[in-house]
Amino acid sequence: MDSDQAQRLGAYLRRERERQAMSTRFLAHAVGIDMAQIVRLEQGGVASPKAEVLARIATTLDLPVADVLTMAGYPTTTELPSFTPYLRARYDLPDTAVDELETFFARLAAKHGVQGPIEREDEQ
Repeated sequence: MDSDQAQRLGAYLRRERERQAMSTRFLAHAVGIDMAQIVRLEQGGVASPKAEVLARIATTLDLPVADVLTMAGYPTTTELPSFTPYLRARYDLPDTAVDELETFFARLAAKHGVQGPIEREDEQ
């Protein structure tokens, strides 16, 4: 995982943790790791986080494990990642471009009668 991916993953995990009003101490305890590891991960300071640790974090934060692993550069086998985490992991796009793509695909899906995830559902 390069430093940009590490930063994006860390920001995503921090945003989701804070959205749930969960402290780093609580998350670390729930996952079974040191609080400093959570802080370093959220700051983008971990180049190769262990998949099992990311899976426990994702589960604790009620996030799709495949999405978190994809953002960290791990391949997933049976479950496809949701659209937004895929875009962030696969393409080096600014957040505004990802937002534009989400809007475009939502309109396209509606035009063809296909229903996708509700807004931000794929990042929860």
